[in-house]
Amino acid sequence: MNKYFTSFFFLVILLATSCANKQKPTGDSESHVTGLDQDSLLNLLQYQTFQYFWDGAEPNSGLARERVHMDNIYPSNDRNVVTSGGSGFGIMAILVGVERGFITRQESVNRFETILDFLETADRFHGVYPHWWYGDTGKVKPFSKKDDGGDLVETAFLMQGLLAARQYFQNGTDREKAIADRIDKIWKGVEWNWHTKGGENVLYWHWSPNFGWDMNFPVGGYNECLIMYVLAASSPTYGIEPEVYHEGWSRSGEIETKRKYYGHDLVLDHYEHNDDPVGPLFWAHYSYLGLDPRGLKDQYGEYWNLNESHALSHYDYSLENPEGFAGYGKNCWGMTSSYSMRGYAGHRPGQDLGVISPTAALSSFPYTPDESMQMLNFLYEPSRDSLIGKYGPYDAFSFESNWYLPRYLAIDQGPIPVMVENYRSGLLWDLFMSAPEIKLGLKKLGFEYEK
Repeated sequence: MNKYFTSFFFLVILLATSCANKQKPTGDSESHVTGLDQDSLLNLLQYQTFQYFWDGAEPNSGLARERVHMDNIYPSNDRNVVTSGGSGFGIMAILVGVERGFITRQESVNRFETILDFLETADRFHGVYPHWWYGDTGKVKPFSKKDDGGDLVETAFLMQGLLAARQYFQNGTDREKAIADRIDKIWKGVEWNWHTKGGENVLYWHWSPNFGWDMNFPVGGYNECLIMYVLAASSPTYGIEPEVYHEGWSRSGEIETKRKYYGHDLVLDHYEHNDDPVGPLFWAHYSYLGLDPRGLKDQYGEYWNLNESHALSHYDYSLENPEGFAGYGKNCWGMTSSYSMRGYAGHRPGQDLGVISPTAALSSFPYTPDESMQMLNFLYEPSRDSLIGKYGPYDAFSFESNWYLPRYLAIDQGPIPVMVENYRSGLLWDLFMSAPEIKLGLKKLGFEYEK
């Protein structure tokens, strides 16, 4: 076994059997990993991926590093670059860590105070945070030449996590209530309506103090950005009108589709280009770490059906394996944006490089529990320990190209512990959906929600 897997594997076997908040197994089947039952294997997975955001956090900010390379090879010395969206996922992962007994509640309070100290002083633009900062200074690191200002989508992912944390701490100790109050001020300071570019009925992704609206990226569905529109409608201070959602995101109803893929109703228009049947699987994860798709529907579709169909269509694609790539099948499936032999790539049917991204299947546990468990068992077979490291499954691999890279990305590791927890207990869904603003915002946009 590799050096990271060995020590953490045996540590977490002990932890998995003694964790105070452990649930009973849902079935009597065992994984192939030294006889661990499925519940304990899920504990192991959650513990390792949680550690990316705990042990692996940037120390000054307490936030998630954009990437962690176990081979210590970094582009442009980016070891301490932190990410706003990935940190939103990590905030939720920390709450999982408390509930699963990986850390104490007091330890989480200490970390949240560090995080808020950073967020209250770091660069932001009309209350909107950039995609990246330098963790030691809080100064923006441009994501691209003109992307050096506010990133509304990444800010939405961060706010999703912060609101879940606010709900978690709001009735706690004095220090916990102070955390909730500080989060509330940050949330209310985000000028969502600024990103309508002066009143257009659509939200724009980027604004820069140096380049204004030059990025010119209006966000229309369907992709990973539903949470941005929900939060923008929910804001009690800088909210958008329903027309921004219906005309911008939903494209005046054109978001609906009657198309099927592998027999599954696609529900909403997944097309980014006409020849791409479905999107990468992170579309079924990022907006739904807090936004509960169970019983969620609006005039355009039912969101549980949307995400379940999306995940199952990826699974069935891997079963058929039309490109004949090595390794694809019922135990090895799932494509999303991740590392690849060609750098970062948006893997999906229609844009398939023979690369499997573990987060795709593992973060789909709520939608495809049996299929995701098959993938989890496969990954943690001792013979495949080169796919697993200190922080859980590595970002991506390709049997076809004999390509394996010991590297992690925050936006891929973060959804795993969170969505697994939503599958097991619904924790983050319950927290986020309990926020009164979210209830009002969903109603404002015409959503119905019955868990």
